[in-house]
Amino acid sequence: MSEKKQLEIMAEYNQLMNQRLIEAATNVSKEELIADKGAFFGSILGTLNHILVGDILWLKRFYQHSNTREILAFIDQIENPKRLDSQVFDDIKSLTNQRIGLDKAIILLCQKLTIQDLDGTIEYSNMRGEKYSKRFGDLMLHLFLHQIHHRGQITTLLSQEGIDFGETDLIEII
Repeated sequence: MSEKKQLEIMAEYNQLMNQRLIEAATNVSKEELIADKGAFFGSILGTLNHILVGDILWLKRFYQHSNTREILAFIDQIENPKRLDSQVFDDIKSLTNQRIGLDKAIILLCQKLTIQDLDGTIEYSNMRGEKYSKRFGDLMLHLFLHQIHHRGQITTLLSQEGIDFGETDLIEII
């Protein structure tokens, strides 16, 4: 299977898991959603915000790539998060609307990318201003693995609230 096809599958999986995560999170009270549970980003909502922040930062970096500008043009209108723990949204409904848009854009991005794009490099600066140049395909994989890592934390927090998240295996869509 080509790297491009793998990223397309990851984008589809990403969207499905984010949809399920949001649905599960809506079964938690507002108090439990924002309660500090000792996770890296405190609460369920804090961790959902962090995933969103990571995606926004990476999509803004990808936007600079000439082959992605049309698909990612909307990202230029989204404010650049100041910190990795920024609370972009303080309610699940607003966060959900942004999440849906980002997931659609990620799917379109993966469909549009070529092998040449994936083998090319992206130059970017992190939040501390440190400059990097990395292979685009590897950065796309990082985008998905970052989400998977933090979704795992949220499914644990939901489980502690008595909510069974259900199936999370990729095999479900392949």
